[in-house]
Order: sequence, then structure tokens, then C-alpha cells
Amino acid sequence: MSSWTSAASIAIKDRMFRALAVLRAIVLVNAVVLNIVRADEFTRPAAGAACVGVMVGWSAIATWAYGDRSRRGLPLLVADLAVAVGLLAVTPLVKGADDSSSVPGFWVMGALFAWAIQYRLLGGLVAGVLLAGADLQRQSIDASDYGNAFLLVIGGPVLGYLCDSLQQMATERDVAEREAAMAAERARLARVVHDGVLQVLALVQRRGKELGGEAAELGRLAGEQERELRTLIRAQDALTAPGGGTMDLGAELARLEHGRNVTVSGPADPVDLPAATVRELVAATGACLDNVREHVGADAPAWVLLQAFPDRVEVAVRDDGPGIPDGRLAEAAAEGRLGVTEAIRGRVADLGGTAELTSGSFGTEWELVVPRGGTQA
Repeated sequence: MSSWTSAASIAIKDRMFRALAVLRAIVLVNAVVLNIVRADEFTRPAAGAACVGVMVGWSAIATWAYGDRSRRGLPLLVADLAVAVGLLAVTPLVKGADDSSSVPGFWVMGALFAWAIQYRLLGGLVAGVLLAGADLQRQSIDASDYGNAFLLVIGGPVLGYLCDSLQQMATERDVAEREAAMAAERARLARVVHDGVLQVLALVQRRGKELGGEAAELGRLAGEQERELRTLIRAQDALTAPGGGTMDLGAELARLEHGRNVTVSGPADPVDLPAATVRELVAATGACLDNVREHVGADAPAWVLLQAFPDRVEVAVRDDGPGIPDGRLAEAAAEGRLGVTEAIRGRVADLGGTAELTSGSFGTEWELVVPRGGTQA
């Protein structure tokens, strides 16, 4: 979404123009008071009074016009800048060529700021250059005149850049809030599935094994679907966790012991890694344990060993089951059951690591290796 057209960007711009209305009133009062105090500097007092009247009248019109975003088009901006440049241009005729002060003074800030708000850095630069040029043509240039012109030329782009940054940040904040809300809703729906569908699938799996025959096959299929759904739920949980900072991988892996016949071993010291890396490694390890529960038995023991090295971490997940029959993984992939590929190998590969599987009569062991500091691709 463009930061020029997003709702947040438009709201920021509206607030800036409301602030500009207050600024116009302040600089108008300043300009009127200064011109009254310096009335003796006018060589044409009637023309000077007319210029002050123009400032008062145009301030009222501009405040009304900028109040509605539908009127903030190029014609209004051009007219605003033309009035400011015109008042600077007629100053030599009204006050004499040698007078060092202009009729509008700081009042021209209204047009400068309007261009910077509407057209950002480029708009501020264009307005600043035109106003500075009109201001310098009316007198011999000294250090003070140069300083005023420099402030106009540099101030407009700076203000335009700040306006641009505010609008971009507001847009990015809105996008982040929407994504967080969507992630929270996905996680809520995942928990609804967890509280209903998963329990039903677990019941079908258990009863199917008890009944045998065709019901056993139905139970096996229900078990596979339950495992896939659990993998998806873990992925949704990761969406709602904070994206930055670090987490202790050992402490997070230890949580996998709860409610399972699982033993987790690791270093005594914390193994701190980026939070995203920890979440994905824990999810991959959980998928390995799901496979143990599904294919070896709900009460089958499993062991998780964490080793930390200066350049990498290794997580080994082992069971003492009968192992995976030859060709079983290829058969599952051909049938579209991609749990091993996506839930385990895919996650580890996204972290820049490797997932190696060893299986035989001794059981099955996964070795997950991830470089330290790895993040999701």
C-alpha cells in the first residue's frame, strides 16, 4: 500500500493541515503587528495597507480551503504560493528598494508548509526556491538576506521529508496492526480446531485401532490428519509470538516434555538464539515427536539432545521403535503426505540448516543442525 494514499497517511496529512491553520493565524498576527509598527517605512502607505488586507483575506480563504481535502489540489497550492511570491515581489514598490524587511515577513511560511505537506520533499524544495528567489530580487544581498533565503530553501525540503517519514511510519504501523490482528484471528481459529476437530480425530484413531479391520485403516488416516493439523497449529502459534529478541532454545525444548514420555537433555547454560530460529526449531522437533507418537506409539519413549557449538546448534531426536521401512517416505511423498518434508526438513532448510534422518532396527533418529544466528529466509 502506498504511503501517499493509505488511510493512515491521509489522516496524518489532515492533522498537519489543521496545525497549519493555527500557524497561519499566528504568522498573520505577527505580520499585521510588524507592518503597523513599521508603518513609517512605507513609501506608499495605501499600497502597504492593501497588501496587509490581502494577507488577512487570503489567510481566511486558505484556512477554509485547506480544511477540506477535496480542495487541496494543485490550483489551490499554486494560488497560495503565487500570493506569497507576489507580496514579496511588490515589496520594493511599497517600501522602497533599500528596505531590508518584506511586507509579508514570516507570513510566507504558510505557503511553504502547505507545499511541503502536500508534495513532501520536492514540494518543499520548489516552494522554498521560489520564495527565496522572490525575496532576494528586491534588495542588495547581504549576510542576513542570504541567511533568510537559505532557511527558506533548506527548511521546505526538511519539513517535506519529515512529513513523508510521518506518513510512511503511520502506514507501516497500520499494516503491522492489521497483520497482527489477522495472525491473532488465525491463531484463534487454530485453537478452535484444536479444541474440537483434533479431539475427534484422536478418538477416531483410538477407536479404529480397537475395532480393527477397515476401522483400523480409518483410524490410521485420522491419526495422520491429526498430526498435520497439529503442525499447522504450531505454525499459527509462531505468527503471534514476538518477532524480535532472543530466546533460550534449551528452555523451549524442555516444554516438550510436558504430557509426553520425552526426555530432553542439553547444556546447563542458556542457548540463546534469535526468537524466530528458536520457534522454528521447536516446531520441527515437535513434528519429530509427533511422528514417534504416531508411528511407534502414544506412550513410546523419545529422547531429545541439544548440543551448542560456537558456530551451530544441533538437536537430535531419537526413539527406539522399529524404524521406518524402506521406501516409506517416498511413498508418503507420492501420496501427497508431506509432513516430514515440510514440517521438519522445510523448516530447518529455511533456517539455513540441515535435517538428516537415520533409521533402522535400532530406531529412528533425526539430527537437526542450524547455524547460530540463523533466521527464516
